[in-house]
Amino acid sequence: MTSPSSAPTPAHPTRTPSAVDAIAEDYLTRYAALSPIEATYLGLPGHDEDLDDLSPAGYAAMSALRQETLARLGDAVPTDDIDRVTIASMRDRLGVAEEKYAAGMDEMSLNVIASPMQNVRDAFDLMPQDTDDHWRTIATRMAKVPAALEQYAASLTLARSRGDVAPRRQVDACVVQCRDLTDDDGYFVKLVAGAKAGDAELDPAVKSDLAVAAEAARAAYGKLGDFLETELAPVAPEADACGRERYALHSRDFVGAVVDLEETYRWGQEELARITAQMQEVAEQVKPGATIEDAIAILNADPAYRLDGTDALRDWMQGKADEVISNLADVHFDIPGPVRRIECRIAPTQTGGIYYTGPSDDFTRPGRMWWSVPKGETTFYTWSELTTVYHEGVPGHHLQVAQTVFRRELLNTWRRLASWTSGHGEGWALYAERLMAELGYLDDPGNRMGWLDAQSLRAARVVIDIGVHCGFEAPDEVGGGEWTYDKAWAFLTAHAHESEGKLRFELNRYLGWPGQAPSYKIGERLWLSLREQVRERDGAAFDMKAFHRQALDLGGVSLDTLRDAVLGRLG
Repeated sequence: MTSPSSAPTPAHPTRTPSAVDAIAEDYLTRYAALSPIEATYLGLPGHDEDLDDLSPAGYAAMSALRQETLARLGDAVPTDDIDRVTIASMRDRLGVAEEKYAAGMDEMSLNVIASPMQNVRDAFDLMPQDTDDHWRTIATRMAKVPAALEQYAASLTLARSRGDVAPRRQVDACVVQCRDLTDDDGYFVKLVAGAKAGDAELDPAVKSDLAVAAEAARAAYGKLGDFLETELAPVAPEADACGRERYALHSRDFVGAVVDLEETYRWGQEELARITAQMQEVAEQVKPGATIEDAIAILNADPAYRLDGTDALRDWMQGKADEVISNLADVHFDIPGPVRRIECRIAPTQTGGIYYTGPSDDFTRPGRMWWSVPKGETTFYTWSELTTVYHEGVPGHHLQVAQTVFRRELLNTWRRLASWTSGHGEGWALYAERLMAELGYLDDPGNRMGWLDAQSLRAARVVIDIGVHCGFEAPDEVGGGEWTYDKAWAFLTAHAHESEGKLRFELNRYLGWPGQAPSYKIGERLWLSLREQVRERDGAAFDMKAFHRQALDLGGVSLDTLRDAVLGRLG
């Protein structure tokens, strides 16, 4: 792992904080107090013993804070372009959040990947676990899980009274997740069994408190599973689609721009056809005359691409992540010293998926790449996963997020830590994968097939997600007509080559988290479009490294704000 002290830090002029910065700082301070879970995620200290108020009153308090802040922004006078970006981005993010709250989306939130049910448990992954005091803090927070889940059930009950219930498929899958967490080999039992203060045993009193708190949390998740099964499942709609009107709001939230859904649906199918043709060309390179499926089978059988066990997977991830940081720093990107450290981990959950969590504000907690390995999976193939390392690490999420955290001399804390838009972030990560292909890192036929296969999955998401939720006609290849789960499954498996467990989870994710999955490819499309606009504007003076630096220094703003800021269109 590269030492932060080994790298030079590019100099920036220090900016005097403005009145707009003060509004953003005040908002974030109060937001962190209302959402201790998010505070932990952002690396903001002082809230790790607490959990969010997940009751209707908690959501109302968050709405009141947003409304007050939006009113203050309406009266704010910007002093420079940084202020203009802050105002535009906060208005967009807080404004769309208010629209979702008004539509009743907060209280009904339940899905297989990113709802309060998962967020409460996930918070513990980011807490330090090295000392008795660390574990004492974990035990204190864990003892509050029962109250938080009771509040959550109250919000779900209120939403049910309004007729807002997550689809039956999501409810049933979340029941299974609750059962998995509370099994005798589930998260809470394993946490207590493996708890240590570094290499030493925990203080007996701390161990006892942790065991009691973990058992209470385990029981609370069991109770939540019972509630979902008996109170929500019987009234949950069988239809997976959220409908065109709500989908448009979800899409705007995740993308950070208004997209033409019909045009994007057609584009998704066209993009998928282009990717499939490229995959067939690579299959011919793997073996003349091979189909895509033949080539994938050949790659999976090649021991050069095979990893056995999660330890080997973690070590390979770390090695590749460190290698690319060393290669790209000071050549293609300005990478500040602390950002040159990334930590790769196997997640304590087994739901499937790979994700990134950013560093703490002071970088004592580094940015981390996590792999949640499904139960029973012990064999991994590097040809299909190298592009994911670039996506989650450098030049993907880690560079994007950690570099923004580092820019305290330019940006207020909200801009550095809490301004996030999926279309910007995930779009950048797909753009980063493509950039690595452009730089020659994916020239090996196996690795290139892996990148294209990942692109195929992301394009298939666009088609399935928009098509199902908006009620558009299904493609001819699955029979046309109305989308069904079986048609979505057939379409997904025709264009993705992951394990069945991973793909089942993927499809449930699309059906339960409308608008998020397409934001990857839509975001990449908009990033590429912006790069070409800047290239056309600058002509021979176009500097790729400078373009990346300017865009990333803005932080995770909405894509509309990104475009307007880079092109100088903010008033």
